Amino acid sequence: MAKEVVTNAGAMYNALTNGSKIVGKIFADSDFRIDGEVEGTINCNGKVVIGQKGLLKGSITCLNAEVVGTVEGDVNVSETLSLRSTAVIKGDVKTKILVVEPNAVFNGTCSMRNNENTGKTVAEK
Repeated sequence: MAKEVVTNAGAMYNALTNGSKIVGKIFADSDFRIDGEVEGTINCNGKVVIGQKGLLKGSITCLNAEVVGTVEGDVNVSETLSLRSTAVIKGDVKTKILVVEPNAVFNGTCSMRNNENTGKTVAEK
């Protein structure tokens, strides 16, 4: 009998490097790191990281997010949103858990709730 080999997909992620720009919609099943510029929406079933030189002008819907750079738009995170010390957010935030380091800038509203939609992926919401 052949034995099935299972690989760990946790190391898979998408990346947009510094100097690159996307205008439109991004759909990702795995983690996504932005070090360039995005004008549009990001829907991700994993973690979205906006790097120090990263800029998003639009909205994010994801499972977890870490912002080191700049987001101008709405952020909807099912689990944990982390704002690092260099983060700048201008927009409304919905999340279950919010972590804010000193010196992070957040201008907008924040709504925190327990995740009542457990078991649903971001794409199903």
